Amino acid sequence: MDHMDMGSSNATCTHAMTWNWNTIGTCFLAESWQIQNEGTFAASCIGVFLLVICLEFVRRLGKEYDSFILRQFQQHIAAQVRASKLDDSEAPTPGPQTYTFRATPLQQLIRSVIHAAAFGIAYVLMLIAMAFNGYIIICIIIGAGFGKFLCDWMITKVVIGGESEGRSGKGTVGLEEASVCCG
Repeated sequence: MDHMDMGSSNATCTHAMTWNWNTIGTCFLAESWQIQNEGTFAASCIGVFLLVICLEFVRRLGKEYDSFILRQFQQHIAAQVRASKLDDSEAPTPGPQTYTFRATPLQQLIRSVIHAAAFGIAYVLMLIAMAFNGYIIICIIIGAGFGKFLCDWMITKVVIGGESEGRSGKGTVGLEEASVCCG
């Protein structure tokens, strides 16, 4: 079987199905991504590192968009409640009321596109990691740490006292998520 590079050389790809520290001759994803010198390997490591940071950014973007559309809904409901109180000033306000939010088709489409982007990036990273190259896997792990640090800074509101005390807050949701390999 003749594996030829897209360039002028006749170099073949090195495919190791076990943990390895190969650099020159290694291919990632396709034969067209063949490492021919130290510079292309360093660029590949930096690129993979940045791709993981992009993944964390897209994940954060999804969370922020969800929060944004929920805030919009809450503001809309609050305005409706205020307007109804002005109209019915004599009616006693009942206990807590629950309103159900359902994303509009456009909002759901945007949420789906963000999710698909995160899933696609994660899947490509998984395929890159399947080369079992130690350097690349280290770059993925370090990129995930940097990405989390830069893009997912935890900010939460803590309510002390009142009836919400004792309930688990939504601010800890990020801590409850399972490890999401591919989206």
